Amino acid sequence: MENKNVQAAPSGVVDKVLKFGGSSVANAESIQKAVSIIKSNLEHQVVVVSALGGVTDQLLKAGSLAEKCDEAYKEVLLQLEKKHLDTARALLPVTHQSSCLSMIKQHCNELEEICNSVFYLEELSPRIKDRIVSFGELLSSKIISAFMLSAGIEHEWIDSRTVIKTNSHFGFAAVNFSITNNLISYRICSSSKKIFLAPGFIASDEHGHITTLGRGGSDYTAAIFAAALNASCLEIWTDVTGMMTADPRWVPNAKTISHISYKEAMELSHFGAKVIYPPTIQPVMRKQIPTWIKNTFAPGEAGTVMGDELLQAAPSGDRGVSAGMITGISSINSIALISLEGSGMVGIPGFSKRLFEALAHENINVILITQSSSEHSICVGVNSSDIIKAKRSVDSTFEVEIAQGKVEPLKVEEYLSIIALVGDKMKSHPGISGRMFDALGRNGINVRAIAQGSSERNISAVISAADVKKGVNVLHEAFFETAYKQLNIFIVGAGNVGSKLLGQLQQQQQFLLQHLNLQVRVAGISNSKRMLFVDNGNEIGLSTWKEQLQEARENDLDEFVETVISKNLRNSVFVDVTANADVAKVYDRLLSKAVSVVACNKIAASSSYEHYSRLKALANEYNALFLFETNVGAGLPVIGTLNDLRRSGDKVNKIQAVLSGTLNFVFNNYDGTRPFAEVVKQAQDEGYTEPDPRLDLGGTDVMRKIMILAREAGEKIEMEDITNNSFLPASCFEGSVTDFYKEMAKHESHFKALYNEAAAKGCKLKFVATFTNSPLGDGGKATVGLQHITDNSDFYHLYGKDNIVLFYTQRYPEQPLVVKGAGAGADVTASGVFADIIRVARV
Repeated sequence: MENKNVQAAPSGVVDKVLKFGGSSVANAESIQKAVSIIKSNLEHQVVVVSALGGVTDQLLKAGSLAEKCDEAYKEVLLQLEKKHLDTARALLPVTHQSSCLSMIKQHCNELEEICNSVFYLEELSPRIKDRIVSFGELLSSKIISAFMLSAGIEHEWIDSRTVIKTNSHFGFAAVNFSITNNLISYRICSSSKKIFLAPGFIASDEHGHITTLGRGGSDYTAAIFAAALNASCLEIWTDVTGMMTADPRWVPNAKTISHISYKEAMELSHFGAKVIYPPTIQPVMRKQIPTWIKNTFAPGEAGTVMGDELLQAAPSGDRGVSAGMITGISSINSIALISLEGSGMVGIPGFSKRLFEALAHENINVILITQSSSEHSICVGVNSSDIIKAKRSVDSTFEVEIAQGKVEPLKVEEYLSIIALVGDKMKSHPGISGRMFDALGRNGINVRAIAQGSSERNISAVISAADVKKGVNVLHEAFFETAYKQLNIFIVGAGNVGSKLLGQLQQQQQFLLQHLNLQVRVAGISNSKRMLFVDNGNEIGLSTWKEQLQEARENDLDEFVETVISKNLRNSVFVDVTANADVAKVYDRLLSKAVSVVACNKIAASSSYEHYSRLKALANEYNALFLFETNVGAGLPVIGTLNDLRRSGDKVNKIQAVLSGTLNFVFNNYDGTRPFAEVVKQAQDEGYTEPDPRLDLGGTDVMRKIMILAREAGEKIEMEDITNNSFLPASCFEGSVTDFYKEMAKHESHFKALYNEAAAKGCKLKFVATFTNSPLGDGGKATVGLQHITDNSDFYHLYGKDNIVLFYTQRYPEQPLVVKGAGAGADVTASGVFADIIRVARV
């Protein structure tokens, strides 16, 4: 029904559209404040109003009582009539009251006749319900119109039912924008008035029957008018000063969001933020109309402006909390999880379709969806009020499969809430999800389900309803209540990844300072030849560091380390972005002096278990951090997620992973049509390999990664405990890197045979690492090697340089927790190091 190919009035027909609702029109006093706002700027405008406070609920109550043959509906109608009459008398001079009071009586008589019919028929259809609730906006708008005329504000009252046309889906009708835009445009352009007043929420279908736009639909009405008239802006006047980072009733330190994008606002409003009705955003977003959310009772406050162009143009110092990684935290209460599970679902198309059709047949709204990669189960979040009909409908739909044991009866878990982080910038900042779940886990809040859209604008977690207030406060504290902090970092390694890291630091320097209250100061840099330090509180210029480093003194690793220690700067962080074994050997000296270590270099974490555990112990003893997230999956939150699981009491049973972005890139691009050596050279040229590609192709790098994961899972394991089923001929390991490429060229037939064998079986080649924990606690087993991957495997649809890690734990025994994404490349690796640096700052 929603047609995007619509016409609208030329730009400038109206200056703005204003909407007043909720407490803004709750009573006579509120209406006076609203009209004073209208009067303060008598430009060309359309004003949309909702019903008086509480009226819609009372109208629904009257209809429901009448349907049940409960004569108490008559008392409700009397109260409604009195409320409107009292409001009119309070607003209007006696000389202007007569016609308005007569209008109220006439509408209330009509309403009573409708409810009487419902009483006698014992039936309240959606169509009649819409007609009943429409009286709220009709009465309020006509009372406000009479008050505006008495105050000398010339205007024209517009019946929204005549200009907004919808389908016949009563209660939540879809707008026909093609017709509606033309009707609105014609009506406004053909009038000589400058100010128009219209009731919100109500519309009509092609037959002239009254329809409504859903609860909160007055916001939507205003947006429809704004888009149809190409208004310069839309102002939604409420009882709060804009959108907040969290519900201020729960979070005393909640902050006003100064600027927000349309899509962020849509996410927040969907996830429980009551300030704006979600459908409101689509029309104004389509036309890029700035939308203000302001407080009727504090009109001088700036409020929140919603708009992509304004957000991009706003000076960084004026963008408020919206410039951070997270824009807001919201929640939905009274949620239930329903799960369809069964081995008969695996690999069989159509189960999801039938599940959602069963829910749609009962008009059940699906709020959240998550499905295991094994296809063994589908879990969706719905309103708690829908669980009875959901279970009845789904169990009926899958009656045959349930009887055959292929599918289990629908499982229902009640008393849950959804808590969500929302922010456009999450997608460019690795580690957000890890930080979110770490914060919840540390505060004893169990996560029942997780969902994140491909846009990475929202991360949602299902938690116990009893924990939701606590959870919102925990996350608000973690993401919004940060103190000013200076981080002094010393970077060893200024090559490919190091240069990218320094570039990212330069790009984000002002952002971190202004919006995260974090000053990242680069106090030292070294490469293989030179080392550079600054003194007296200065910092290395991030735009000139290359020139400065070229002029610096000759590098000496021991001297560099001793200088870091002797400077004794607060919040010092040693950042190793090399693959150098000598650099890895100095970590203990730094940690024992309370200098945190962020290591892209995986040699230390994959050294002897004794050394690895000693480094961890030193970090703990001296209140420093030893972080090496990028050792396994570049920028992916692999180690962080694993640590979150263990800290919250979970136990790892098995890890399966494709951990080499290089090998995945190579086997995704090798099909026998060009030499294997050429594909490997491409991977090296594009920065995906170690300096010596044999570390990747020989499996050594993957062995190190699975060993690190096993150790982080609590296993005491050494390199010699890992079985490596290498696919490279032994001669490839002899000589230099140049010799390695020559040997690969000689053995092209070997590589082609590997490919052809897998292709003949309809399989793909993947280099898979597996760690299996022993249930007896007598030592786990780890293997790495090339495998034939069938199309029903989690690893089959893994493209480019992507990595994937599957965690099978006590809490995820059959459907693993999955981490997937780009696992190689200087940019993502540098971003992962950057994320670890920020983690140090957050402690």
